[in-house]
Amino acid sequence: MQARYHDGRTAQSRPTKVCVEDETLVFSADGENRWPLDAVRVETVDDRVRIAYGRDDPARLTLALADWRELTEHAIGHHRRVRQREIRLVAALAASAAAIAGLVFVGIPAASGPLARHTPPSLERKIGRNLEAQVSLPFRTCRGAAGQAALKRLGQRLGQAANTPFDIRVRAVHAPMVNAFALPGGAILVTDELIDLAATPDELAAVIAHESAHVQKRHVMQGVWRSFGFGVLLDAVVGGGSGAGQQAVLLMGSATNLHYSRAAEAEADSAGQDLLTAQGLSSQGMAPFFQRLVATSEGKNAQAVKALISDHPDTLRRAQASRARAKSGAAAFTPAEWTAIQASCRDGYDPLKRMRKLF
Repeated sequence: MQARYHDGRTAQSRPTKVCVEDETLVFSADGENRWPLDAVRVETVDDRVRIAYGRDDPARLTLALADWRELTEHAIGHHRRVRQREIRLVAALAASAAAIAGLVFVGIPAASGPLARHTPPSLERKIGRNLEAQVSLPFRTCRGAAGQAALKRLGQRLGQAANTPFDIRVRAVHAPMVNAFALPGGAILVTDELIDLAATPDELAAVIAHESAHVQKRHVMQGVWRSFGFGVLLDAVVGGGSGAGQQAVLLMGSATNLHYSRAAEAEADSAGQDLLTAQGLSSQGMAPFFQRLVATSEGKNAQAVKALISDHPDTLRRAQASRARAKSGAAAFTPAEWTAIQASCRDGYDPLKRMRKLF
């Protein structure tokens, strides 16, 4: 647009061209001048406008009122278009975030069962190896070779009965909690404090059979899909990257956060007892162990079993159902094996000291 520039110090004026860029009035007079529109003063005189900038600057521009309106309308329109693009971008980002959140927190949990059943065993083994390596950092394997061998043999027997593509590998570990949990691919970790809590070989065998059933029914992989989502799952596959997978695995190791549904827990109870029966072993240890958990959670060692109780709801009801299904059979371990298992973690190792060093 054509305008005239008055420097305010002389009576002369000079022609100049003005335009609006990013809500700023731009023109040339003794160099380029840039006057923000929200800082100028505008005075209308007949069909022209006078524009000044700054209280102490006598310079001014004059141009036709029609031209001024066209300039400012263009600036307002440009500003409106920029704002609309920003709003659309924010809306798109919000929609994308909602879609991702829906996928991770709704879609994947809802599809976790089919996803788990169709996960290739080779992929589950790969994930399991990586998770097992990371869990082994805070949870050191107990040194008692004889006890570990007895646990391994039971896992092999249960694996044969389960007819699963995964080898059931049971081992005792040091951990400051009462717990046992299965990892993808068939590894089952039993903590030393859970071994101490079990009163009989049948009770410990029932716990191991329960976890073996989780492997058999692909509940473990289902828990991975449900709890961690795509990001952590992929991080677990590659063994690093953002570190989210590693942190999640450490959390899982400390609190067994691969939560299963109540239906999955009930299915593992029943299937675990079936695995013991198929091998001619007693399945009568499950109900007493559940009752022991409840009793201990209300006694002096309540803190030690709190995580296991919270991960395995309806414990008393499940104890009743387990008792109704229980069948007699041989003990899972010989007296010598049971003694060796009980002593397998009594090697003077302090897991709390180890975890303090790690964290």
